[in-house]
Amino acid sequence: MRTRWLSILMAVIILATTLTGCAVEVFIDTPRAPLTVHVLDVGQADSILVQTAKKSMLIDGGNRADADGIMDYLRSQGVKELDVVVATHPHTDHIGGLVDIVKDFPVAQVYMPRVAHTSKTYEDLLINIKNAGLKITPVKPGLTVELDSGIEAVFLAPARSDYDNLNNYSAVLRLGFQNTSFLFSGDAEAEAEEEMLASGFDLSSTVLKVGHHGSNTSTTSEFLAAVNPEVAVISVGADNSYGHPSEQVLKRLEEADIRVFRTDIHGVITISSDGLKLTVLTDRS
Repeated sequence: MRTRWLSILMAVIILATTLTGCAVEVFIDTPRAPLTVHVLDVGQADSILVQTAKKSMLIDGGNRADADGIMDYLRSQGVKELDVVVATHPHTDHIGGLVDIVKDFPVAQVYMPRVAHTSKTYEDLLINIKNAGLKITPVKPGLTVELDSGIEAVFLAPARSDYDNLNNYSAVLRLGFQNTSFLFSGDAEAEAEEEMLASGFDLSSTVLKVGHHGSNTSTTSEFLAAVNPEVAVISVGADNSYGHPSEQVLKRLEEADIRVFRTDIHGVITISSDGLKLTVLTDRS
């Protein structure tokens, strides 16, 4: 038994020493920290739970069939209500589960980009938001979200309201806590990335939620250099028909010496920060 635990400990130490810059470690036990980000395994879709000491924020809700699983996960993490819900953009794989979540789960605030869309899922979401007595706060660059003391949350995009591509309406949120930071990029593509680069906002982040499931339409070399993450997380479905993540994006991440975690490989990815270092826990090794 002692030999087994020593082997596990050595494996953890080896994993930890492969990461550079800001201290990033991989633990076998659930970490406890003032800021924890859960990238849920919802297949070819997005859903991210952010927990601080006092508040909970859900960024996207996967597809409609994911709603019950997401709510079960929220409850398993002790979440009884959501202080903030962010619907990054109207595509079904990001807002589908939110249709039932805002109806069946207590929600305080909703943030969405100002965009016209006519899908049934989007219309159902707007109806359920209204029926829940909630108002939508339109996302714009520089808009801040009030979370816990010491945690800065600011939207960096979308910058315009006339994109041809719905992905570029993605609400991009940067979360900072002392020496660590997270950039949640939705499905923002190269056009939106270029605007963020020109905006003057601080894009540098310890963790990047890779845009558009790792599609080559996002995560340009210039954008990746500006963000300069140590950890990249890709929310993607196993053997999906889109070929995500693209080999080009994976190569860019590898050449930049960025540690990559993928939901199709690692399952739920939990990243916690104590303000100085990150700890990473995955469902699967």
